Amino acid sequence: MVVKRLLMAVPVLWLILTITFFLLRAAPGGPFDQERELSPEIAALINTKYQLDQPLIVQYGQYLGNVLQGDLGPSFQYSDFSVNELIALGLPVSLKLGFYALLLALLLGVMLGMVAALYANKWPDLVAMITAMIGISTPNFVIAPLLILLLAVHLQWLPVGGWSGGQWTYVVLPVMTLSLPYIAAIARLVRGSLLEVLSQPFVRTARAKGLSSAQVLLRHALRPAMLPVVSYLGPAAVGLVTGSVVIEQIFGIPGMGRYFVQGALNRDYTLVLGVVLVVGLLMLLFNLIVDLLYRWIDPRIQQKGAH
Repeated sequence: MVVKRLLMAVPVLWLILTITFFLLRAAPGGPFDQERELSPEIAALINTKYQLDQPLIVQYGQYLGNVLQGDLGPSFQYSDFSVNELIALGLPVSLKLGFYALLLALLLGVMLGMVAALYANKWPDLVAMITAMIGISTPNFVIAPLLILLLAVHLQWLPVGGWSGGQWTYVVLPVMTLSLPYIAAIARLVRGSLLEVLSQPFVRTARAKGLSSAQVLLRHALRPAMLPVVSYLGPAAVGLVTGSVVIEQIFGIPGMGRYFVQGALNRDYTLVLGVVLVVGLLMLLFNLIVDLLYRWIDPRIQQKGAH
């Protein structure tokens, strides 16, 4: 199954890269368009250096050949760096931020969902679901300034922004901001799934044997109830890594999202293509991990696949 998924990933990545390549070139403007127009001689030299004077299909073939060799090309705007070097600088930061946010979302989301399911239609359930609805409906760019104003400006517990090598005081605010919508979504998934599982016959049998509600929940109900959450983890993980663009801009974090935004604004073709390729790889990798977790949680899926 793993080998099959990896083989399927190749044409998917090729299609993503191809569509992005031609869409970028179809957009108006170029990487070296400036307010002050370059002389024809200088423009010709630049185009020759970056092979922009070649026919588009030739540029496409050359780019694909370089990618197959692991070379994502030079950055048009960051002339001192290659795209490989820029991604190597930004990707670890975005992955660290996304990992902490996903971990926090899982812990708090599952806890809120469990409380809501155990006290269904009572005040803890109402409070948890109102909190979840607020978390889902409030954008990150609204949550971030509010947290900065409260925790950084008024209480002065945390720094306003920056990264400082990933010290925990600089990580707390962006992680909280990034994780809140996912905490809310996971809480709603866990609540709905748990309520369905708790009504199953095997749960009633466990209760008839004298097990407490906590024992029934942890031993019998929680594992099957986590299936929708596991399905959600794939797109959530990609969303946390790639969706941190706004958060990285607000808090001044040197992640991959900043390069993507700057690359898109400046028509830095190779930088945008490199980021898109990495995001595509991450998406396929996370979805593969989710499939493996799904089969581990519910062995019946593996048995169906065998038939």
